Amino acid sequence: MKKLTLSIFTIALALSASAQKLDRSIRPKAGPAPEIKLGDAESFTLPNGLKVFVVEKHKLPVVSCSIQLDIKPALEGEKTGYRSMLSDLLTSGTKTRSNEELNKQIDFIGANINASDEGMYGSCLKKHAAKLMELMSDIAINSDFKQDELDKIKKRTLSGLEANKNEPDDMLNNVSAVLNFGKQHPYGEVPTDVTVGKVTLADCKKYYETYFRPNVAYMALVGDITVAEAKQLVEKHFGAWKKADVPVATYSDAGAVTSTQVAFVPREAAVQSVINVTYAIDLKPGTPDVIKARVTNSILGGGSNGRLFLNLREKHGWTYGSYSSINNDELKAHFTAYAKCRNVVTDSSVGEILAEMRKLQSEKVSQEELQNHLNNISGTFAMGLESPQTVAQYAINIERYHMPKDYYQNYLKNLNAVTVDDVNEMAKKYINADKANIVVVGNKGDVDKTLVKYDADGKIDYYDNYGNPLKASESKALPANLTAAEVIKKYIASIGGEKAITSIKDIKTVGKGTLSVQGQEIPLTITEMKKAPNKMMSKLEGMGMTLSKNVFDGTKGYQEQQGQKKDMTPEEIPGAKAEADIAAELHADKLGIKRTLTGMDKVNDADAYVVEVINAKGDKSTEYYDAATGYRVKKVENNEGATQTIEYNDYKEISGSGGYKIPNSLKMTISMQGGSMVISEKVETAEVNKGIADTEFN
Repeated sequence: MKKLTLSIFTIALALSASAQKLDRSIRPKAGPAPEIKLGDAESFTLPNGLKVFVVEKHKLPVVSCSIQLDIKPALEGEKTGYRSMLSDLLTSGTKTRSNEELNKQIDFIGANINASDEGMYGSCLKKHAAKLMELMSDIAINSDFKQDELDKIKKRTLSGLEANKNEPDDMLNNVSAVLNFGKQHPYGEVPTDVTVGKVTLADCKKYYETYFRPNVAYMALVGDITVAEAKQLVEKHFGAWKKADVPVATYSDAGAVTSTQVAFVPREAAVQSVINVTYAIDLKPGTPDVIKARVTNSILGGGSNGRLFLNLREKHGWTYGSYSSINNDELKAHFTAYAKCRNVVTDSSVGEILAEMRKLQSEKVSQEELQNHLNNISGTFAMGLESPQTVAQYAINIERYHMPKDYYQNYLKNLNAVTVDDVNEMAKKYINADKANIVVVGNKGDVDKTLVKYDADGKIDYYDNYGNPLKASESKALPANLTAAEVIKKYIASIGGEKAITSIKDIKTVGKGTLSVQGQEIPLTITEMKKAPNKMMSKLEGMGMTLSKNVFDGTKGYQEQQGQKKDMTPEEIPGAKAEADIAAELHADKLGIKRTLTGMDKVNDADAYVVEVINAKGDKSTEYYDAATGYRVKKVENNEGATQTIEYNDYKEISGSGGYKIPNSLKMTISMQGGSMVISEKVETAEVNKGIADTEFN
């Protein structure tokens, strides 16, 4: 009977609804903004000045503790990079616990503790909260930096910098930071191999002893903990943390961009460009413009429903995504519009980004578009309130940035009050296509000249991956009537001449090196063998196993990686034959290899001839030959979405070869979508004409 009654009731509702006339052209009015009830964040302050905020969340038996330092430290200057090393140094041991003991005790309670130059974070189960606080206080008060740990960190840092030298987004971010803020501002300091190399243990210790002080620190305790419990733990473990005067640095202001300038960062053989349209702005946390600017940016490029995404991806198909951001910051904020696109549409992508920026300034958005973005932001804000860490952070923000006490309670009310006119006002105030740094990382020659039209003075500025200016006239003009054939002829002579090359029946080299990837270094053994006319084997060994192996027996071959074997395809055979041929340079035409001399450039501050190479398959690469010595010093090619750069150095004659020379130092950098890796090699042994068995190529 109950089910029957419900069914009749449902039918009655449906009939009633259909009887009413519904005008679907009328958009429902937005309801009043919901009242926000933040979880209570209780606070107290220790005598040493440590400000503590507690947010109780008893749903799960977990406690987290974060410490944030409110500091303005001195510039790193010629030693830029030491602040980033604090993250590892702080957790590498204390005066009461060695590195091993500290890690063992953290693992024993199943905790997670990490640190940075501006604070710490830790979390664990409720029952281990006291131990967590003990360990974190030991790190904050008693960290003990060791030279051997710093040496390891510097080595990893240098390895990471080397791998990222040709990573497009890193290059883009470095140059954007320097141009937006200047090198006399902390946001414009970029670590290099030179600055990292100068970092000393004393630099790191001085920073820690100067800035890790309770009177400039905020602590947030969140989770299954009461205020009374928190106060007892904090007083017990952090009460002895000594306060001290903490210096406050002042920084130079790079100033506003006065006209649109194009900054180009060359990335050899790149098939894609990455773009930033960017500049510094003044937008402080908690000010009335912050919420309005967030809405404005959401419309322009805050996500997949932003105009940049809909234009560059959905309409034109030039990119996987294009976005923008307007951040707020106590020191200096910035605007950025970003895209990654193919070379041939780089200039068009820049044009559309600038057009969308101008359109938002000149034309008011519709109420419907505005409301869609208000709804999205409201949902994101509401979801964030489910995290107690967010609530704690809000409490700290209010204290740290002197924001109105009800700033977050009224957030949705103020958000929903944003009008079409507000968006137009914010666009005119913070979005300026005519006073911007247009930073592009791409292939010089293919892309840079197409961007001249966007530069106010018609002159493109060039930068290296660290944001240092490159000279416009780096290299000499090509000698008259010089051809690629003559460049190769000089190269052949430099490595021993035709007679020496043709005398080589087989060659074997064994080298030691490293694979650097994601800051880690893996020792390698690299073995290469070739046998005339066209047999080849190369093997990469590390971590007690064969990481990769390539074999070609003259007619067929295979590639093997970590036990997975793949036969060469018919399309790959011609390339393998050319690579296996010891005397390939003597008869390149028979192998279908064509070379064209395209210009001159600098390689390691020396003039080099630039030669474009097209193999039998039609693949392109670029080779560089030292103008003075004739040696091949670099090769750049694209392979399945990755850019591979090989640098050749230290040419030496092989004993018993009749004068035949090979490079004894090689460095290969492979850059791809997910990052970069570097393989460095020093040849230890090289032998020729030792009668290598054919079985080596099976």
